[in-house]
Amino acid sequence: MRVLVAEDQNELADSIGRVLRREGMAVDVVYDGGAALERTTVTDYDVLVLDRDLPVVHGDDVCRQLTGPRVLMLTASGTLADRVEGLNLGADDYLPKPFAYAELIARVRAIARRTQPAVPTVLTHGDLQLDPARRVATRAGRRLALTPKEFAVLEYLLTAQHRVVSAEELLERVWDEATDPFTTTVKATINRLRGKLSDPPLIGTVPRAGYRI
Repeated sequence: MRVLVAEDQNELADSIGRVLRREGMAVDVVYDGGAALERTTVTDYDVLVLDRDLPVVHGDDVCRQLTGPRVLMLTASGTLADRVEGLNLGADDYLPKPFAYAELIARVRAIARRTQPAVPTVLTHGDLQLDPARRVATRAGRRLALTPKEFAVLEYLLTAQHRVVSAEELLERVWDEATDPFTTTVKATINRLRGKLSDPPLIGTVPRAGYRI
């Protein structure tokens, strides 16, 4: 999942970014509305976590101008009138501050699911099972010790349903903008995953095309 966080309180914005990355999401962070609009024109985000009271371009105006990602609007005001107004602007959900990170994560995931084809609660392939909500992956009943990025890559390959996924697509959907597109990070992650999944092999390489399960 690719997420953009637009929040002018730098410490809060960076904290949200860290929390969502620990959940395996690819997260970019900006601190004003102008930067948020610019990023959404060049990157295909699933969800925008948008503070309503942003500088440069107000969060309301950002919401009005968006045509791409789903929007979770954050605000210090939690009155019913404010929530209704935010939703009428085009936000998909509304979360008043202060909030629990567990609720933020759940709402981001719920919004993202609206943009994606329905998938099973637990993803399976042979003796491999992956539960995105619980962040648990097992093979033949053995729990796999996966890093957040390894988990995210495996989840993306499973949801692709045997489609070939290129390294470029994985970089776009699983990593954030800070990742050098010319690195071998995707190949290295795939190799680590293969080692943890053990035999028989599950992740195949399609020459000059990418990977698939």
